[in-house]
Amino acid sequence: MKLSVVNISGAAAGEVEIADQLLIKNGKGTQAVHDAVLAYRSNQRLGTAKTKQMGEVAGSGKKPWRQKGTGRARAGSFQSPLWRGGAVVFGPQPRDFSLKITKKTKALAFRKAVSERLLAGDVVVVDELKLANHKTKEFAGVLARLAPQAKSTLVVTDKVDENLKRASRNLPSVAVAAAASVNVYELLRFDKIVATRAAVAAIEARLQ
Repeated sequence: MKLSVVNISGAAAGEVEIADQLLIKNGKGTQAVHDAVLAYRSNQRLGTAKTKQMGEVAGSGKKPWRQKGTGRARAGSFQSPLWRGGAVVFGPQPRDFSLKITKKTKALAFRKAVSERLLAGDVVVVDELKLANHKTKEFAGVLARLAPQAKSTLVVTDKVDENLKRASRNLPSVAVAAAASVNVYELLRFDKIVATRAAVAAIEARLQ
């Protein structure tokens, strides 16, 4: 599959080719993508939410008032879930949300995600993406030329330099990732992907 390459100004700068046999052009891999995204998002959860049960709420174990004769409703504990400041019934407890998937499934999901974005024409290949400074305004201008209609953009480079990292930090709909570590969720989450020529080569190496 041949992809057009542009320079940082948006002008044509040649082509780059990815071997067709590395791409998935049928329905294979859809379940693997689902599993990979589910595992990634689950693994981001801390699982630290915690509420107190009856035995954990501070306070005396004394009965608030006698059972009969006061005219008030019966009460046996200051820690009752019915009371303000009392225990919480069926509240969250610390737990491990992490999921594991096999290496084979992970590799298949990555191939499928890359294939889908390439075949849909969602990838813009730029010759190189070297910024003279870390000004966000100038970087936003570069992205406007490379992917003018994009609502959100993932920038993939072979290595993330300091200028690129700092320039993108204040753009809420832009993320920067290294080709060696970009994952399935990131590949699918953004409207457009801007990848350098070197990043495409690195991703192709991951597919093999």
